Amino acid sequence: MIIDQLSNVLLYFPLNNRLEKAFRYLQETHIASLPPGRYEIAGPEIYVTVQEFCTKPLEQGFWEAHRKYIDIHCVLEGVERIGYANIDCLRPGKYDEEKDLGVFEGEGAFYTLVPGSFVVMMPQDAHMPGIALKDPQPIKKLVVKIAAF
Repeated sequence: MIIDQLSNVLLYFPLNNRLEKAFRYLQETHIASLPPGRYEIAGPEIYVTVQEFCTKPLEQGFWEAHRKYIDIHCVLEGVERIGYANIDCLRPGKYDEEKDLGVFEGEGAFYTLVPGSFVVMMPQDAHMPGIALKDPQPIKKLVVKIAAF
């Protein structure tokens, strides 16, 4: 997991060519003006989904991880808590191959994402997105999906 500010994305370019393409897209696109929907950056290997929804209480969240994709979560408007735990520290549940969605149970740490911040979740990083800081509130965020292999 990486958590940082968008102003620092240049630091992560050397890690992975696909990460660099995704971060360049975030730098060069007026992301705050994008309406909800899916936008391809480099075909199915790198794409972004812009979402608008209300955050939810912790009790309604669940741990998820993806085998095929790396996620970049970036809040554009509002505040979101997002959980993190290494999958080795959680109890695995079902994995849906078609959705690339593994569900887990257990405990983890939570971080607050505000506009301008992002988190990168690798395949070994379970996460619980969309959690309210206090009361549920509307947010706008994007999730970049990057093929891991």
